[in-house]
Amino acid sequence: MAVDPNAVAKQFTDFYYQTFSSGRQNLGSLYREHSMLTFEGAPIQGDKAIVEKLVNLPFQKVQHKVTTIDAQPSSPTLASLLVSVTGLLLVDDSPNPLQFSQVFQLIPDGASYYVFNDIFRLNYA
Repeated sequence: MAVDPNAVAKQFTDFYYQTFSSGRQNLGSLYREHSMLTFEGAPIQGDKAIVEKLVNLPFQKVQHKVTTIDAQPSSPTLASLLVSVTGLLLVDDSPNPLQFSQVFQLIPDGASYYVFNDIFRLNYA
Protein backbone atom coordinates (compact mmCIF):
# COMPACT_ATOMS: atom_id res chain seq x y z
CA MET A 1 0.00 0.00 0.00
CA ALA A 2 1.45 3.36 -1.01
CA VAL A 3 2.15 6.00 1.60
CA ASP A 4 -0.13 9.05 1.48
CA PRO A 5 2.37 11.91 2.00
CA ASN A 6 -0.32 14.36 3.11
CA ALA A 7 -1.79 11.99 5.71
CA VAL A 8 1.65 11.19 7.14
CA ALA A 9 2.60 14.88 7.18
CA LYS A 10 -0.61 15.84 9.01
CA GLN A 11 -0.23 13.08 11.58
CA PHE A 12 3.45 13.94 12.12
CA THR A 13 2.94 17.70 12.47
CA ASP A 14 -0.02 17.26 14.84
CA PHE A 15 2.14 15.05 17.06
CA TYR A 16 5.26 17.24 16.76
CA TYR A 17 3.59 20.55 17.64
CA GLN A 18 1.43 19.06 20.40
CA THR A 19 4.55 17.51 21.97
CA PHE A 20 6.48 20.77 21.48
CA SER A 21 3.78 22.66 23.40
CA SER A 22 3.33 20.12 26.19
CA GLY A 23 6.95 19.06 26.78
CA ARG A 24 9.77 19.91 24.38
CA GLN A 25 12.06 17.49 26.22
CA ASN A 26 9.94 14.65 24.81
CA LEU A 27 10.87 15.41 21.18
CA GLY A 28 14.13 13.45 21.41
CA SER A 29 12.57 10.25 20.07
CA LEU A 30 11.86 12.02 16.77
CA TYR A 31 15.56 12.75 16.09
CA ARG A 32 18.68 10.60 15.71
CA GLU A 33 22.39 11.16 16.33
CA HIS A 34 22.86 12.17 12.67
CA SER A 35 19.75 14.42 12.53
CA MET A 36 20.27 18.12 11.85
CA LEU A 37 18.30 21.19 12.89
CA THR A 38 18.98 24.61 11.44
CA PHE A 39 17.29 27.05 13.80
CA GLU A 40 17.27 30.64 12.56
CA GLY A 41 20.43 29.93 10.54
CA ALA A 42 22.33 28.12 13.32
CA PRO A 43 23.09 24.44 12.57
CA ILE A 44 22.73 21.89 15.39
CA GLN A 45 23.43 18.19 14.95
CA GLY A 46 22.36 15.21 17.02
CA ASP A 47 19.24 14.34 18.98
CA LYS A 48 20.61 15.43 22.37
CA ALA A 49 21.90 18.81 21.09
CA ILE A 50 18.65 19.47 19.22
CA VAL A 51 16.48 18.76 22.26
CA GLU A 52 18.79 20.89 24.42
CA LYS A 53 18.33 23.79 21.99
CA LEU A 54 14.54 23.41 21.92
CA VAL A 55 14.21 23.07 25.71
CA ASN A 56 16.32 26.18 26.28
CA LEU A 57 14.37 28.51 23.98
CA PRO A 58 13.50 31.74 25.85
CA PHE A 59 9.79 31.19 26.46
CA GLN A 60 7.62 29.06 28.71
CA LYS A 61 4.46 28.54 26.66
CA VAL A 62 4.09 28.21 22.91
CA GLN A 63 1.24 27.25 20.63
CA HIS A 64 1.68 26.54 16.92
CA LYS A 65 -1.26 27.46 14.71
CA VAL A 66 -0.53 25.66 11.46
CA THR A 67 -1.73 27.45 8.32
CA THR A 68 -0.36 25.18 5.58
CA ILE A 69 1.21 21.75 5.30
CA ASP A 70 2.72 20.62 2.00
CA ALA A 71 4.27 17.18 1.58
CA GLN A 72 6.16 15.37 -1.17
CA PRO A 73 8.00 12.08 -1.46
CA SER A 74 11.73 12.86 -1.27
CA SER A 75 13.23 9.69 -2.72
CA PRO A 76 12.30 7.33 -5.55
CA THR A 77 13.54 4.31 -3.56
CA LEU A 78 12.68 5.15 0.08
CA ALA A 79 9.35 6.21 1.59
CA SER A 80 10.91 9.44 2.87
CA LEU A 81 9.00 12.71 2.87
CA LEU A 82 9.68 16.42 2.63
CA VAL A 83 7.18 18.39 4.74
CA SER A 84 6.84 22.18 4.61
CA VAL A 85 4.81 23.95 7.31
CA THR A 86 3.80 27.59 7.73
CA GLY A 87 1.84 29.13 10.53
CA LEU A 88 1.67 31.35 13.58
CA LEU A 89 3.40 31.04 16.96
CA LEU A 90 1.66 32.26 20.07
CA VAL A 91 4.43 32.72 22.62
CA ASP A 92 3.81 33.08 26.37
CA ASP A 93 1.01 35.63 26.81
CA SER A 94 1.91 37.88 23.89
CA PRO A 95 -1.12 39.08 21.90
CA ASN A 96 1.06 39.37 18.77
CA PRO A 97 1.60 36.06 16.94
CA LEU A 98 4.86 35.42 15.10
CA GLN A 99 4.86 33.93 11.59
CA PHE A 100 7.04 30.87 11.11
CA SER A 101 8.02 28.34 8.49
CA GLN A 102 9.50 24.91 9.12
CA VAL A 103 10.68 22.16 6.80
CA PHE A 104 11.15 18.53 7.87
CA GLN A 105 12.68 15.64 5.98
CA LEU A 106 11.18 12.47 7.42
CA ILE A 107 12.91 9.11 7.00
CA PRO A 108 11.07 5.83 7.57
CA ASP A 109 12.10 3.90 10.68
CA GLY A 110 10.10 0.69 11.06
CA ALA A 111 6.42 1.61 11.18
CA SER A 112 7.10 5.31 11.86
CA TYR A 113 9.42 8.13 10.80
CA TYR A 114 12.25 10.17 12.29
CA VAL A 115 13.39 13.70 11.49
CA PHE A 116 16.59 13.67 9.45
CA ASN A 117 16.50 17.40 8.61
CA ASP A 118 14.60 20.23 10.31
CA ILE A 119 14.84 23.87 9.20
CA PHE A 120 13.03 26.52 11.25
CA ARG A 121 12.68 30.25 10.52
CA LEU A 122 10.61 33.10 11.86
CA ASN A 123 9.17 35.12 8.98
CA TYR A 124 9.43 38.86 9.54
CA ALA A 125 7.33 41.20 7.41
